[in-house]
Amino acid sequence: MPPTRWDTRVDSADWEAITAEVNTVGGALLPRLLTPREAVRLRALYREDTLFRKTVDMERHRYGMGEYRYFRAPYPQPIEHLKQALYPRLLPIARNWWAALRRNPPWPDSLDDWLRMCHAAGQTQPTALMLRYGAGDWNALHRDLYGELVFPLQVVINLSDPVTEYTGGEFLLVEQRPRAQSRGTAMQLPQGYGYLFTTRDRPVRSARGWSAAPVRHGLSVVRSGERYALGLIFHDAA
Repeated sequence: MPPTRWDTRVDSADWEAITAEVNTVGGALLPRLLTPREAVRLRALYREDTLFRKTVDMERHRYGMGEYRYFRAPYPQPIEHLKQALYPRLLPIARNWWAALRRNPPWPDSLDDWLRMCHAAGQTQPTALMLRYGAGDWNALHRDLYGELVFPLQVVINLSDPVTEYTGGEFLLVEQRPRAQSRGTAMQLPQGYGYLFTTRDRPVRSARGWSAAPVRHGLSVVRSGERYALGLIFHDAA
């Protein structure tokens, strides 16, 4: 099939620099994947109840404050196009990480084949989600695992403009370093830009070669306005 504009945007990134950054800190800024108009159109879907399989009140579950909704399958576009365009770019990073950690990488070349493996293992629930935060909302540090089969990288795309629509709400990564205190990274994402980060852990050099450093992600308190984000996770849920 001819490449879509989503393929073109993903492929335009400096993937050598992105790989180096995510290898160093566990996360890396991606280029603009959505125009401002596309971001506004996509976040408007949040009001369409029929598109979602589940809504989570974060305060009720002590996950923070705010709300998020998991999409039903099939996903509205461009979600599927973005996942298909990103997966082959993330796959070499994932395989290299597992090789460093002396793990057997289970992921096939095709995202569709990988999701079929998830479904055969009982992980059949779609995991793309949209998050909505208002003033005073935040997201506790966590990891999006959902089952035994996990893809070690995921992407979040900011659907709101931090210059005109909200303040605060920085994306957070906290890495638990071996035999050392944790390291935090904070990133304010421009509207429509993606951020690539580790789902569970990442390889770090140690005295014995490589070890796995657990990483969690979250969101700092939104001080004013409203912030929407799209989360792209590359494994399905049990």
